[in-house]
Amino acid sequence: MRWLLVLVCLCFTLFAHANTASPSTERRIDKVLVIKSERKLHLVSHGETLRSYRISLGKQPDGPKQREGDRRTPEGFYWIDWRKISDKYNLAMHISYPNARDLARAHAQGVPPGGMIMLHGTPIDEEYPEWYFHTLDWTEGCIALKNDDMREVWSLVKDGTLIEIRP
Repeated sequence: MRWLLVLVCLCFTLFAHANTASPSTERRIDKVLVIKSERKLHLVSHGETLRSYRISLGKQPDGPKQREGDRRTPEGFYWIDWRKISDKYNLAMHISYPNARDLARAHAQGVPPGGMIMLHGTPIDEEYPEWYFHTLDWTEGCIALKNDDMREVWSLVKDGTLIEIRP
């Protein structure tokens, strides 16, 4: 009888552990990789791409951001450092542009580097449906996703995550 009680307790314990993921077994996103030429954003965990999304870029998508107002999306290594709910673009996550290299380049050119580069959703606009924005580069230098995609990225990517933006 005692062995039956031990067996039941053991089965209950195994069942409980099988149905709850421990933090050590969850797949944590440790990098956001943006490839501008492909218009893709990848969520990466330990070198493996777990999810990919189509993105829109700044209105001048070729080349790295040089200065404030150039409508280019930066290139380089940054961090997702804070987030907010945006009245205009739904959810928005801030990218830590400018980094030291961007600051040095802007200083050498005697121009302001710009800032407030965000990873954000798409406006809700009665005149233009979401698919319209999703088919072109329309931002002032930010990276935009469809709102459903942005909600998923918001839930999976934590503040402090590395973001690499490649040409």
